[in-house]
Amino acid sequence: MVTIMDKLQTKEKQSDLRMTRQRRLILEELDTPGMHPTADTVYQRVRRRIPNISLGTVYRNLEILSQAGMVKKLHIGSGQKRYDRTLHRHYHVRCVKCGFISDVPAEPFGDLEEAARGSSEFDILGHDLEFEGLCENCKGDGIQQHQD
Repeated sequence: MVTIMDKLQTKEKQSDLRMTRQRRLILEELDTPGMHPTADTVYQRVRRRIPNISLGTVYRNLEILSQAGMVKKLHIGSGQKRYDRTLHRHYHVRCVKCGFISDVPAEPFGDLEEAARGSSEFDILGHDLEFEGLCENCKGDGIQQHQD
């Protein structure tokens, strides 16, 4: 069985990125299922384990991890960047009321990019697709808080 640490060590070797304690803890927090946190949320969670870590350190490391291909930076909804450890192409749904973001368990549209290439003068590099809706809590005006 491949562990998170095995994956980190493989990625570290591939990218020549030194895996510091801060980076490891940031990745562990991002590995929480269903999480698409902002940098501020990651900071609050990592700070429980490293009380003297700065927000700037978290931002800097998220950027480094994103550039190394270990984290995906999401530009969804409100304009605040969010981060995702699921690196394969997939789609998201965002609640228009509370902003909660979740993965959509549907296969990506492979021919969508091909259609765009055929009808555009752009060199299509990829795409992101975001659905909008109401989450379970907001549909029923529930008072539960999401863990995002």
